Parts: sequence; structure tokens; C-alpha cells
Amino acid sequence: MSDGQADFAKGGGLLPAIVQHARTGEVLMLGYMDEAALAATREDGRVTFFSRSKGRLWTKGETSGNTLTTVDVRLDCDADTILVRALPAGPTCHNGTSSCFGDDVAPKLGFLAELDALVAERHAQRPQGSYTTTLFDGGMRRIAQKVGEEGVETALAVVAEDDDALVGEAADLVFHLMVALRARGIGFDAVAAKLASRHATARMTSS
Repeated sequence: MSDGQADFAKGGGLLPAIVQHARTGEVLMLGYMDEAALAATREDGRVTFFSRSKGRLWTKGETSGNTLTTVDVRLDCDADTILVRALPAGPTCHNGTSSCFGDDVAPKLGFLAELDALVAERHAQRPQGSYTTTLFDGGMRRIAQKVGEEGVETALAVVAEDDDALVGEAADLVFHLMVALRARGIGFDAVAAKLASRHATARMTSS
């Protein structure tokens, strides 16, 4: 969690707190925190606000069970807005949507982080009946074989099939790559980090 003191004086004792999904980047909700709510969010691990309607501290999910587990807390450059990155348990909005801004605000690529987390869970728990479990139980050679098969099918789709078929084959390839990486103890975020690093290097070279 970020260090630093929030400037509650600017907001008359309350500051806006934006909650963002820690994996997908989806903006989940906006609430308000006083000093006690911020301290509780940092120390207890559950996102807590000051409810202006109730006139008291309010922990998200205290009634519904749809809690927000704190991952980290940051302040903006002026120390008068709080960003909380959290993991939701269930829908964030009382209307049943994942975000208080609707279900269609999550970055599409953010789902890859959710899928990677599910693959990691399957790797650790090995639930019966799961296709992902069968891949892990089949061992590294079986996983490598599937990556190769999906790679060939994707390449063939590039030259011989329509766009929808290509997207489907590419999705299969990405999924099996995730499984292969996880079998080696590597998260898919390492691939994203490598691409970002290469991009940064290329920009520096060309500038």
C-alpha cells in the first residue's frame, strides 16, 4: 500500500475513493472515506467507506456479503483522491452488476487476468471434471502437444478460414498457452510485462 497522508482538510473531512478491480482494471464504484474509513480499509483488508446517508462507517458487503478485499491503496498527486484496488466477491452494485457503472465498462483485455487467475486456481486445486485439470494431470508433454496443435490450427485459420474461426482458434491457443505457462509456475502477466518492456525499448531506440 502506498505511503503518504491523505489531505482530508480539502474535502471537509471526506475524500472521494475510487475502487478499481485489481486484476481487470474495471472501475467498480465511487464512495467517500474519512480518516477512520481509510484506516479500516488499510488495516482490516475490507474496503470501508463513510456512508453519508447512514452517518457512520460502512463496510462494503456488510449486509449483502458482496465484499471488496483490499489489494492496495494509493493517493493521487494532490493527496485528495483515493484509489483502492480490490478484489470483489460477487457483484459490486446493488443492482447486481459487476460495477456501479454497468457490466460493460471492464477493459476487454482485462478478462485475460481473470482467466489466468482461474487457471492458477485450477492448477492449485485440481477440481474433478475440469478440462484444465485434465491438462495439468496429463503433464508437460501433453500440455505442450496441445499448444502445438492449437498453434497449427490458428496458423491454418489465418490462411483458410473466416474471421470468426480465426478468433476462435486464437482464443484456444491463448488459453493453452496460459496453461503451459502456469504449469511452469509463470503467470500470464509475465508475458504482458515482456511485451511492455520490448515496446519501451523499441520506443527508446527509435526516438
